[in-house]
Amino acid sequence: MQLLDGKKTSEDIKQEIAAEVQQMKNNGEKVPHLAAVIVGTNGASLTYVGSKVRSCEQIGFESTLVSLPETISEADLLSKIKELNENDDLDGYIVQLPLPKHIDEQKILMAIDPDKDVDGFHPANFGKMALEMETFLPATPFGIMQLLERYKVETAGKHTVVIGRSNIVGRPMSILMSRKGYPGDSTVTLTHSRTKNIEEFTRNADIIITALGVPNYLKAHMVKDGVVVIDVGITRVEDASHPKGYVITGDVDFDEVSKKSSFITPVPGGVGPMTIAMLLQNTLLARKLRSAKK
Repeated sequence: MQLLDGKKTSEDIKQEIAAEVQQMKNNGEKVPHLAAVIVGTNGASLTYVGSKVRSCEQIGFESTLVSLPETISEADLLSKIKELNENDDLDGYIVQLPLPKHIDEQKILMAIDPDKDVDGFHPANFGKMALEMETFLPATPFGIMQLLERYKVETAGKHTVVIGRSNIVGRPMSILMSRKGYPGDSTVTLTHSRTKNIEEFTRNADIIITALGVPNYLKAHMVKDGVVVIDVGITRVEDASHPKGYVITGDVDFDEVSKKSSFITPVPGGVGPMTIAMLLQNTLLARKLRSAKK
């Protein structure tokens, strides 16, 4: 069993990006500029956005944090989005989800300029991904593809089972794993909450990518020997014995499933760090595309 170490791999990617940014500086070129919009004071969102800002500093990007009150109206948020779209100094930005209940997330995501949509959520970018055109890939699926590639995990002709059909992870994963070329060329089954006898699919899978959000859902009896397991799940589970009062748990019963796996991601330290690294990679691409247009 080999661990797919997202923490180490993400640091490698950040160093590669930092070297490229240094080269840009040496050439007198503009360095990439990423902004993050956060509405309200959701603890998990603040932590996540904070780590994005620190990562930008670490690799030499410019970064801007746009912090807005929970009570902001949808119209005012759309006005802020328009302002970011028109800000020529900005290469890419993300709007941290979830948004407060009174705001239509779809309307906000649709308002983002696709050329600055480094999260890869806009339908224009999603469509390009499906058509195998150059675009911003959603950061978490992009990170998973990088892990598979950098650890040389064989994907061609393999049966990949994706658990979960969200537009952020499950659905794009099913598209990316079936596209031509490496890592891809898989035969993909997309399963979800309405799938009957899900174990029939997981037991025959060569690769399982689970993004369900149910702690320890995938058990050893549900997988075959030699399976590759990518665990996107991340749930806080109360644990009185832990100093923080909780532990971070994935969708996979790691202790049991790892004994049967050829490759497996840990939680934490697997997919999570890769998401931020790929957001930075997308921002670098955005900078290059913008400078090529001028």
